[in-house]
Amino acid sequence: MTTHIGLIGSGNITQTHARAARAIPGVQIAAIYGTNPQTVTRLATEYHAKPYNDFAAFLAHKPLDLVILGTPSGLHAEQGIAAAQHGLHVLTEKPIDITTRNADALIAAADKANVKLAVIFQDRLKPHIQRLKQWLDRGLLGKPLLVDARVKWYRPPDYYSNSKWRGTFALDGGGALINQAIHTVDLLLWLLGDVVRVQARTATVLHKIEAEDTAIATLKFASGAAGTLLATTAAYPGYPRRLEITATEGTVSLEHDRIIAADLRNPPPDFHAVTSGDSNQSASSAAITDISGHKAILEDFLHAIANNSQPICNGREGRRSLALVESIYNSARPSNV
Repeated sequence: MTTHIGLIGSGNITQTHARAARAIPGVQIAAIYGTNPQTVTRLATEYHAKPYNDFAAFLAHKPLDLVILGTPSGLHAEQGIAAAQHGLHVLTEKPIDITTRNADALIAAADKANVKLAVIFQDRLKPHIQRLKQWLDRGLLGKPLLVDARVKWYRPPDYYSNSKWRGTFALDGGGALINQAIHTVDLLLWLLGDVVRVQARTATVLHKIEAEDTAIATLKFASGAAGTLLATTAAYPGYPRRLEITATEGTVSLEHDRIIAADLRNPPPDFHAVTSGDSNQSASSAAITDISGHKAILEDFLHAIANNSQPICNGREGRRSLALVESIYNSARPSNV
């Protein structure tokens, strides 16, 4: 049975979605919508889909089972709600939207239409991160005490200047924190649980954008663990994301989504049974060369639809990272510093 997918957007990330979809048997890209006729037509021709520049006509395309959103973050809820109202399942790029109010509206629309909603946080399915999650859930690290997360990435000036929406409050919702570091925020919550207190500062130190290109926050988790989060797109030439968790039974360090050090008091039998991470150079480029993460997320979403189960990051899960980002931004406002 063929699953017919509609792609919303025609930029670089939608090309990644298209490549991931094509790699899955039984999936057909049926329609592509975007505001740039040239890129929409080019993508549609390559993937044998029907191009649309009219959103209403796109949503009415038959057959269509689900849509994947690759548009600016501030459009996710609006477009996702419209798709849900047409009975289409919705898989959206991160973040779920730029405000929790909009996210709540999208979640409610999906519930009302009885369609699946998921957010693309592909890092949850990467082998080393999955293994770390299992170790934490099994209590092999003991009680988490400290966490240090660093996203010291670099984006050249034209990354922002060639885009009408990146680094804007209206469509990006902010800068380095909500766009680049949102994946790390999601991992912190998924691995370690809720955050109950935040202190933060943001700054625009390099790029000519209205939002921040640098953010730093101290976090207190409900478990009692303390953490720090540093996010920037100003760290030339860009360095691999690093996440280090210290707990009562040991310390584990992740770099570029690989476990590079694990010093545990009682190592598990599967201690060395981990495979390599992905090969994307996220630290210095927004281009995605390795589609395995997006393919895994789409396969997980298709499984959830087929089995009426929950995807690994449903709408409510996807809202958690956005809520924490909002708290960090609120804390960083001048009146709160």
